[in-house]
Amino acid sequence: MAQEQDDQPDSVGTVLVALAANAGIAVAKGVAAVVSGSAAMASETAHSVADTANEVILLVALRRSDRPPDRDHPFGYGPERFFWSFVAAVSIFVSGAVFAAIEGIDTLLGPAEESAGLVISSVVLALAFVLEGISWVRATRQVRSEARQHDQTVRQLLRSTDDPTVKTVFYEDSAALVGVVLAFAGIWLHHLTGSSVPDAVASLLIAALLAVVAFFLARTNKNLLVGSQADPRLIRAVGAWLASQPHVDALVDLMTQRIGTDRVLVCARLDFADDLDAATLEVVALDMDRELRVVFPDVAEVFLEPVPRHDAQLRSEVRARYGDRVAAALAEAGREPR
Repeated sequence: MAQEQDDQPDSVGTVLVALAANAGIAVAKGVAAVVSGSAAMASETAHSVADTANEVILLVALRRSDRPPDRDHPFGYGPERFFWSFVAAVSIFVSGAVFAAIEGIDTLLGPAEESAGLVISSVVLALAFVLEGISWVRATRQVRSEARQHDQTVRQLLRSTDDPTVKTVFYEDSAALVGVVLAFAGIWLHHLTGSSVPDAVASLLIAALLAVVAFFLARTNKNLLVGSQADPRLIRAVGAWLASQPHVDALVDLMTQRIGTDRVLVCARLDFADDLDAATLEVVALDMDRELRVVFPDVAEVFLEPVPRHDAQLRSEVRARYGDRVAAALAEAGREPR
């Protein structure tokens, strides 16, 4: 929870930088597209308009997901960040990729057109590359900073992070830089060859690029919305901590779920020591709950259930969920001499 609040200003700043850059770029590209009649410039205009709308959506996501838990949402509003980020991914596809594909096909099948507005298009694209680069550098710095905090590479962080905001901005800006290069190549090849085919191909490549980015972002946020387990390293650390507690004989089952950015729900079934009476067990469980949240700040909610370790039905459920290897590891947890 504390980590989420600490990261919030960085995420907001990253989104605001991207919003300012994309809004200005969208206007400039729109003017250049009208003057030049280039399909690639029109596609890049749609690209920047989609990115601008997405930054607004991400700001909404950051604001709404930060609300505290209440009666209707006892675990908080963290998943709203996943939902709005999913909406942003859909927006990239619908308003960016589809429009760019239509422009490319229309230009490819339509009558040949002369190249126009080469200078203004080149200047706008150069300016767009600089502004997008500034936003990309900001997003990259945050990604690298978070990767260092989590002792991961950038690639590992992008695959495992539960903060879709900075990931969306990073992918958007990366795609924007590639899109600018494609548009630049398209309009110059159109000018040099006199054929509008390179312009159309550039537009189609931009559409494909946006579709790929939208797919990866949508898949990530779908997994978070459906419900996914915490980082495996956190799971192993929590499991080891639970099994090592003096009043725990064995860790029987451990389930985790991400309920927001840097917010994890932990449900553990434990075989407590047989000599504990009911009153002592209540105190032990409460103390473990509180200490677990201190040791692991990402753990927001904890449920501990006392169970016998040798229950056949429970062991079968664990094996069905995790497989024999993990079930065996859980069965061994806590059996070492204390």
